[in-house]
Amino acid sequence: MTKHETISGGETQLNPPEFSTKFGEFIGIGPNGNLWVDGCDVQDLAERFGTPLFIISENELRHRYRMFRDAFRKYYPDVEILFANKSNNGLAIRHIMNQEGAGGDCFGVNEMYMALLAGTDAKTLVLNGSNKQDEELEMAVANGLCINIDAMDELDRIEAVSRKLGKSADIGIRLKLDLDPLKDRTGVAMHGPGTLKEQSDSTKWGMSREQTVEIVNRALKMDNINLKETHFHLSRMSNVAADFAVMAREMITWSAHIRDKTGWTPPCIDIGGGWTFGKWYGTGPNSQIDDDSAATADDYARLCSEAIKEEAEKHGLPLPKLRLEPGRALSGPSGVAVGKVGAVKVGDKKKWVNMDLSTNHLSWAAILDWYYHAVPVRDAGREATETVDLVGPLCNSDEVGSHRKMPPLERGDFVAFLDTGGYTESQAARYNAQLLPATVVVAGDQADVTTEREQMRDVVGRFKVPARLMAASFTPES
Repeated sequence: MTKHETISGGETQLNPPEFSTKFGEFIGIGPNGNLWVDGCDVQDLAERFGTPLFIISENELRHRYRMFRDAFRKYYPDVEILFANKSNNGLAIRHIMNQEGAGGDCFGVNEMYMALLAGTDAKTLVLNGSNKQDEELEMAVANGLCINIDAMDELDRIEAVSRKLGKSADIGIRLKLDLDPLKDRTGVAMHGPGTLKEQSDSTKWGMSREQTVEIVNRALKMDNINLKETHFHLSRMSNVAADFAVMAREMITWSAHIRDKTGWTPPCIDIGGGWTFGKWYGTGPNSQIDDDSAATADDYARLCSEAIKEEAEKHGLPLPKLRLEPGRALSGPSGVAVGKVGAVKVGDKKKWVNMDLSTNHLSWAAILDWYYHAVPVRDAGREATETVDLVGPLCNSDEVGSHRKMPPLERGDFVAFLDTGGYTESQAARYNAQLLPATVVVAGDQADVTTEREQMRDVVGRFKVPARLMAASFTPES
């Protein structure tokens, strides 16, 4: 088992295993040549827990969080990391993030409920969303979350809930930044076609300068409303750190505009998520693969911090507290998804390797043309001699990995897809009545089920047949 040793500040020290080939600090090819997650052989995990299977390395997740936190703290005096819960909303994951000191970004009442259920400090949580319901506003106000406003009627609704509950409410405002310097920059079409600016302009998110000023002026007159921050989220449209620095700089430009128009200066800016990570073997969207040249946490931290400091000095503003919301950058490289090989089919021009893992489980492979690097679990380093399509059992093309160089695979083998800890379990689907997989969290040589494998009764139990249909089906004709 990987041992943890306490270092200064009470934080446990992470001691990565030695791997002959490393896919992460705690994921690689182990002593017997198989793929290992920390101190566990993935072949053993797949046989023990069944497939399809999600595996999360607890220590890789902790390592990724600390890497991001430490990079930004190196360049900026007051930083808070809010884990994007939507990337992996398992309760065990939230507990790990709590222990590391991470706050959280919540979308909707259920993500907020699960974060609170896990004991997350509500003052480190933000509630985002473009169409917040009364139930989630009440839960947020009752527990003291910061609510980022994204609709003109939201302030009045929050104020009414605040008075009803007899509690003050913390609010931020999600901005519709101009991003003019990105008008000729192109990246990944995450939000439709166009440049980074055009994509950002076309999304539903954010309030204009005029709307923001109006919200601030009205909020300042409400004695039960506390203005806390402004917010923006660029998303994974680019893996170039300088693009994110443009966004961070403009957050301060808007702070100066807000100050000049209202007298209020945002004490905190939340620059959202979309941060990426590169791997030597490649990961991410096929149109812009994240390899060794992709921006690192240090790149993001240095350039964004420099931009914020320069713009704040230019406008005579104090440095605000800085919040950011990494999700996939933390959870993604912490996960492995494993499928079992079934039929191997050879055609005139192609070879297909069918698995029980599908685009139900790795949805981004289909909807975002996402590349997840695949390796055989047994003898993981053996030579790749064939080009195959790795496909699932669904009734569509179900390509999890097309045109992949792999070693010969046969029925009963296991195939692992790397960097699948983010937006996989939380987006998993049931198309063709597939049951949702189990998730196992590994720490050292310990492996624990943190999401039970779905059973048919879980699916069928949601269905109801009206009496009139039952009667028509089963009542014999007279």
